[in-house]
Amino acid sequence: MTKNIKIVLAEDEPSLGQIVKESLETRNFEVLLCENGEEAYKTFKAEQPELLVLDVMMPKMDGFTLAKKIRVEDTEVPIIFLTAKSQTEDVVEGFNLGGNDYLKKPFSMEELIVRINALLKRKKTIVASKEPISLGNYMFDAKKQTLLLNTEIIKLTHRESQLLLHLIQHKNQVLERSFILKKLWGSDDFFNARSMDVFITKLRKKLKQDTSIQILNVRGFGYKLTY
Repeated sequence: MTKNIKIVLAEDEPSLGQIVKESLETRNFEVLLCENGEEAYKTFKAEQPELLVLDVMMPKMDGFTLAKKIRVEDTEVPIIFLTAKSQTEDVVEGFNLGGNDYLKKPFSMEELIVRINALLKRKKTIVASKEPISLGNYMFDAKKQTLLLNTEIIKLTHRESQLLLHLIQHKNQVLERSFILKKLWGSDDFFNARSMDVFITKLRKKLKQDTSIQILNVRGFGYKLTY
């Protein structure tokens, strides 16, 4: 028997939360409905869901704060924000904090399901990316910690490899500086930040033979990999 995919749904409006929960359950998802951010965080820790759907405006802990806490512990679990906010800066903030998608209220259940399935498919691709990943003209092997360009093998350190893997997983998204520092260095203090800048410079040099690959510095936020 196929195991149902587990989703944490955080929505403080009871009627909407119940409608979304029941609709997703008809598609064979297991839905854990939470009424506030604190409950959702505890459920995330206890249940380790495959995906989270988070309302932005919630009591006790808002969706953005919750996502930021989750991203310190898990960089891969997909997060979809639900919100009545429509300002561009709110959307940008959501993505910068580690959100993968953003759905504005009111929304159709079909649209939510399409987006959930798309993110789950992407997550499977990332898990499968323990196999070599195509990166422009390079092949990146996270296990072996190498870049392959034609027949040339370029060795990476463990930290270079982990940093590059996170950049690839957030391709075309801003990888928040504080998040990656806490994830890989354990602290976002000044000295670790300078260390990360050095590693970014090293990665740029090792990827310079394909000019379509860029690691952009998004001032005040972090880095973004494009190719």
